[in-house]
Amino acid sequence: MSNTSRDKLKELPSVDSVLNLPKMVMLVEVYGHVVVAGAIRQTIETLRNDILEGKKLKPEDLTAESVAEEASSAVSMTQRSGMKRTVNATGIILHTGLGRAVMPDAVREPLSEAIGYCNVQMDLETGERIRRESCILDLVRELTGAEDAALVNNNAGATLLVLRALAKNREVIISRGELIEIGGSFRLPDIMNESGAILREIGTTNKTHPRDYESAISPKTGLLMKAHKSNFNIVGFSEEVDISQIAEIGKKHGITVVDDLGCGALIPLEQFGLPHEVTVKESLMAGADIVLFSTDKLIGGPQGGLIVGRKDLIETIRKQPLYRVIRVCKLTIAALEATLKLFRSPDLLVKKHPIYKMLAKSPVELETQALKVSKLISKKCPDWKVSVVKTITYLGGGSLPGAELPSFAVRISSGKMSADAIAKMFRMADVPVIPHISDDAVLLDMRTVSEDEIGFVVKAVAAE
Repeated sequence: MSNTSRDKLKELPSVDSVLNLPKMVMLVEVYGHVVVAGAIRQTIETLRNDILEGKKLKPEDLTAESVAEEASSAVSMTQRSGMKRTVNATGIILHTGLGRAVMPDAVREPLSEAIGYCNVQMDLETGERIRRESCILDLVRELTGAEDAALVNNNAGATLLVLRALAKNREVIISRGELIEIGGSFRLPDIMNESGAILREIGTTNKTHPRDYESAISPKTGLLMKAHKSNFNIVGFSEEVDISQIAEIGKKHGITVVDDLGCGALIPLEQFGLPHEVTVKESLMAGADIVLFSTDKLIGGPQGGLIVGRKDLIETIRKQPLYRVIRVCKLTIAALEATLKLFRSPDLLVKKHPIYKMLAKSPVELETQALKVSKLISKKCPDWKVSVVKTITYLGGGSLPGAELPSFAVRISSGKMSADAIAKMFRMADVPVIPHISDDAVLLDMRTVSEDEIGFVVKAVAAE
């Protein structure tokens, strides 16, 4: 070690001398002694290693004030939430990587109330214990026509619970074309196996007939089941049996019929230019005994799985021990209640629910917004090639596979930066903006960018 290095090591401040600075005393009051002192020690240790490695350091780099500045920044970084608000510029409304549904503003106050003590399982009039879903039961009955409901942490959990409760060691008859695999390698046959039910697949991949259900029924049959094809369509020479036909067969033979709707539409979607999706109410009216669906897709609430239908079957499902394992917390219930209330006034959904506001955006609105954003970005980065292009987006999140939504996007390319580099620049902004890349250009799709998020998009642009 050289004499210069020894001298510089002696100049390093002590931890206590840095802690005693007024700025750090205030920081300790906010974050605690352990956190702040640890950041100071780490900063001093980094400087010590730099000196030993012979790196050139200025005298001011070794002062207590400089160490305090670095340590403060480190504390700030470690205290930041790992989950950040983002601007979704992909055009995919239910983007799984970005938390799927954007919940409505209506959930903010109920969530705030639920953070503290709340009557999640207490009848305030009698003081007695009540069901966890009590505050949403009347809403669910009103919106779906169901007799009763149970709520669990997601629709995969709902599927597992229903199969376990109603068909353990019994055969479940289901069309081969509905044995889905969706994100994260979730396979319905695997879930059925875990539940203890016995898979009895019928028909072919592309064609299943009512007679296939009839011929498969035996004394071992526990359920007739229909499952939504969440992320694919079978087109061409194909045929499937609708829930009303399956329900008729189930009623004839005294067998319970379960309809796993997946995305869980509560209102008709044709008004948004989308194909018809069987609603929960329609499925129950068609004769399904149990219907299960997600609460974070077309409902646009928190992640959850709702099981609705006949009261006696719901009671059986709730008594299954697995129900206790996958039940939801008070925050989920509070957010779901607030979200479901919006569906009482479906004519106001496009104003009050962000999912339906995005679906309702007209081509004129989308193009106008894209032109506005393109001009602001061009002004900030005149060397970039910025234009407005027509695009096709999708609902996403395993909902309505293949249903296209026309949109407009801002297309960005540069001779100095690759599309990957530009996309990363957007992602690394204080408020991350998530675009997608196509043909070596970055696309900012306006379908999923709200008017009040334009400022974040423009701010994310770093001038070349």
